[in-house]
Amino acid sequence: MTDTPDLSLIVPCFDEAASIDSFLRRVEPVLEGLGKPFEILCIDDGSTDSTLEKLLEHRSRNPAIKVIRLSRNFGKEVALTAGLDYARGRAVIPIDCDPQDPPELTPDLVEKWGEGYDVVYATWEPRPSDDFTKRLTGQHLKRLPSLGW
Repeated sequence: MTDTPDLSLIVPCFDEAASIDSFLRRVEPVLEGLGKPFEILCIDDGSTDSTLEKLLEHRSRNPAIKVIRLSRNFGKEVALTAGLDYARGRAVIPIDCDPQDPPELTPDLVEKWGEGYDVVYATWEPRPSDDFTKRLTGQHLKRLPSLGW
């Protein structure tokens, strides 16, 4: 691992004790497979469950995982901003640790960045299994050009 990572993943976490283990099991191999130095910035946004303890356990086994703890719950936007303030990577990818954001799209995002794009993003696209509420709230994203998932 070099001092300056190519890629910083920013992961806002609020009461994510139930999902952080599975998220990191999915995302770490994806990032390692890129063959680029990376860091995973987990921002604990004032969790009241064992999220912080789990993050610290993961950090102890993987130095690429960095943990920032906010003094209270400020909300996702503030957590993302804190991550941006501390990110050292040449490229930054914000991602939720719930299973709705597929980390497996990361290589596609990084590939587009490598082609010279300054901004690359993915948007939600409706799936047959999505319920009415999910389809309704995601409709505005459908029109944006992106990689999609």
